[in-house]
Parts: sequence; structure tokens; C-alpha cells
Amino acid sequence: MTELIKLYKNIGETPLECIERFRIENPKYLETKMTYLGRLDPMAEGLLLVLAGNTKEKEKYLDLDKAYEFEVLWGFETDTYDILGLVLEMGKTPIKLEERMERLLREIGEKKTQTYPQYSSRTVFGKALHSWSREGRIDEIEIPTRSVKIFSIEHLNTRLINGEELLENILGRIDKVLGDFRQGEIKKKWIQELEIMKREKFLISSFKASVSSGTYIRSLSHEMGKILGTKALAFNIKRTRVGEYKI
Repeated sequence: MTELIKLYKNIGETPLECIERFRIENPKYLETKMTYLGRLDPMAEGLLLVLAGNTKEKEKYLDLDKAYEFEVLWGFETDTYDILGLVLEMGKTPIKLEERMERLLREIGEKKTQTYPQYSSRTVFGKALHSWSREGRIDEIEIPTRSVKIFSIEHLNTRLINGEELLENILGRIDKVLGDFRQGEIKKKWIQELEIMKREKFLISSFKASVSSGTYIRSLSHEMGKILGTKALAFNIKRTRVGEYKI
């Protein structure tokens, strides 16, 4: 028997932690073999498809297109392209962002080749990229690329947030992550950057997009910054659809 289950992965959880939470809440699945169909990063939330029982049909679900709602924080770059990373550099807040949005969406929506984030689960020589990075050996390998498609992307709104609120939000969400993701080092760096900028204003833009399987929203956010000549990262990511399956 094969059962397809739709779970909601919370911020801070890994996919495996999400499955274990489901098992605890539904004891009849405690001894059932289960596998997730497409990863979600610890800082992402939303729809996680899981096969229970006979998991041999997993492959047919892995190439389904996906839909996301996500936010981009302008002016910051981390080594993970999201908030669960070390701040590497700060850039200027984009000037006349709303006026430049049409060009941004047009350029980001073109079919492209996307480089895997150096902190991702993609394997090279049998080792995940995040392991190469953690060991300080990422320069020893060539980071793979993948062709992706952005079927549609839409700008929803842009809002202001001050440095104090931004820091509180970031630290609160990082505290939800278990396991070793360099949380202590990452939080220390965010505090160093934002403690002296509590009254500064920063821009966060919201988008929704439909993309091909394998598209990293973190990388997409990073690329948006490049197009506008500044820095950017994925501030929030929510997966709302996988193929025909929705939250």
C-alpha cells in the first residue's frame, strides 16, 4: 500500500523532524516507512509531500513544478542566501525599487541556469555541498548548475522594517532550529551588524512564483539583488503547491 500525505512543515524544522512530529501525533504511523518528496530548508515552511508505506514510486513526484510565496530582504548577503547564514556583506537599499520592479521580474523570469547554493544538500563526489562548505573545502570542487524555469512571478508588496524589529525577527526564527546549523556563530554576526542599526529602515518585498522542480528560491532572491546592483536574501519562504497538490 502507498499513501500520499500532505504535511505542513514549520519554520525551524527539517523535513525529517516534520515527519517525526507527524508520527508522534499519529501513532499508527510509528512503524510505517515514510519518505519526503522534495526538501524544504529549515527556514522555509509550507507543503511537504510524504509517501508512506511503499515508497518505490518516489521518483514520479520529484519533478513536479512548485509554487511559493516568499519575501526578499534587500541590502544583505549571507553565505546561505537566507537568514540562517553568516552575513558576508551589506549593500545599498535599492533606489526607486517600485519603478524598477517590472524590469527585475522580466529578467528573473527568463529561463536560466541556476548554480546550487554552497549550503545545500546537492552532492558532489558523494558529499553534500554544505559539508564541503562546513569543512572549508568548497574551493576544491566545481559547484554544479541546473537549468530551471520560472513559469510566473509576481510582486505583491514592499514594506519597511526597522533594524530592531528585523533583528528580533531573525533571532526568534533561528532559535526554532534544532541541530547544528552554526546558529551561535550566525546569531552573533547578525547582532554585530544590526545592533548599531536599530533605527535604520530596511525594505522587504513579497512575491509569489511558480517554478520548475529544483529551483532554489534562496538563489532566486540572491540573483534579484545582483540584477539591481545590490545584495539580497530570502527572508521568508512558504511552499504553497507541489504539482496539483496544495496546502
